[in-house]
Amino acid sequence: MSSLQTNKKRLSSSKEICKRESEVLAKTQKLPYCPIAFESGKGALLYDYEGNEYIDLLSSSSSANIGHGNCEIAQAVKDQMSKLAQFSTVYFSCREPVEYAEKLIQLYPGDNNKKVLFSTTGSESIDAAIKLSKAYTGRNKIISFNGAYHGSTFGALSISAISLNMRRKIGSILPDIYHFNYPICIKCPYEKNESSCTLECLKEIENAFNLYLPPEDVAAVFFEPIAGDSGIIVPPKKYVQALFSLCQKYNILFVVDEIQQAWGRSGKFFSIEHFDIEPDLIVMGKASGGGLPMGIVMGKTQIMDSLDAPAHVFTMSGNSTVCVAALKMLEIFERENLVEKSRIKGDYFKNKLLSLKSKYSIIKDVRGMGLSIGVDLDNKTSTTKVIYYCQQHGLVLISIGQCTLRIQPPLVITYEQIDKAIYIIEQSIKSLLNNEIPDSALSVINGW
Repeated sequence: MSSLQTNKKRLSSSKEICKRESEVLAKTQKLPYCPIAFESGKGALLYDYEGNEYIDLLSSSSSANIGHGNCEIAQAVKDQMSKLAQFSTVYFSCREPVEYAEKLIQLYPGDNNKKVLFSTTGSESIDAAIKLSKAYTGRNKIISFNGAYHGSTFGALSISAISLNMRRKIGSILPDIYHFNYPICIKCPYEKNESSCTLECLKEIENAFNLYLPPEDVAAVFFEPIAGDSGIIVPPKKYVQALFSLCQKYNILFVVDEIQQAWGRSGKFFSIEHFDIEPDLIVMGKASGGGLPMGIVMGKTQIMDSLDAPAHVFTMSGNSTVCVAALKMLEIFERENLVEKSRIKGDYFKNKLLSLKSKYSIIKDVRGMGLSIGVDLDNKTSTTKVIYYCQQHGLVLISIGQCTLRIQPPLVITYEQIDKAIYIIEQSIKSLLNNEIPDSALSVINGW
């Protein structure tokens, strides 16, 4: 038997794949939540190498909004690959990126005087938005928020503030980055509620403008309309609108990170649409390529044209095959009305979770929009053990923040699958309360 055949045989189990992975892949690219290796998927279902079935509540970090194993997308990609996989759009042109850009512009809130810039990832697109913001305004300072995750390229990690491991050993990062508190109302540091709130968290920025941060030096505010990795946090509408008004007052660009929340995740195509705002720039990634790598910046034409080539070009960005997959995905989105279904199914899922909250005191909060839902449990140990039980019983589920269950299934999830997911979650809670989940789970489930 050849060495290649031997390796193929050895890599036929999840356990062996995970073991070999740790030996050959750099640890910096892995947050090991559970030693499972997936071989295939269909819709909202995944299958490991042992043939076990799982309901997917992660959507590959919200990148598989259309679900898994879509035959239409696969055929479209195959057909394009057989003609021309890609030829760099840096030097030449082809039809598919143009058509995709035209359709995206039609979806942008407000008028259609917009342009599109393709990258290969959301992180790269954040870097592009930083470059464009500085070029257009002639300013150098950037505002972001504590708890934000914008990606892992140099610019993206510079404006992120969620994990020290993104900064350790790296040395100097981009200068002139200022972080402020995101409006997390469930943990309000001012002990305000909805009726008593006078936007104290926004006053932190206003005070900075008065004391040490000249607003005329600020190029852009980078904002997540729903803060994903910090816990699926939905800010008050009045805060977002007031922040936008503050940006307009000082001619600061308002840049929204829709990498995780676009493509119907929140029940609208863009999550910023919930706040009735037309941002200056929108950054996208994850689901934007129909399962293939794609990053996008969209924005007002005068901003998008503020840089000349080759300030942000990539050989593989906006290539024909990825754009074909994306166009087919968009066709399916429109035909199947997936954005509206995300809203309706999200309400159904959230109401089921709220029912669990009324029964079990370890559930502290349920929040979200559409099929982007966060569930807070009472502590990290409970959260880890619940995840362990769920993954042992056919439910792909991870945590974000300290104690938040991340529930972001493919938008094609069925009601039957939602009901089964709820059943497994409830059984995990019952097992936890009965002390039936071993402490060994704590060494198996990791993550951030």
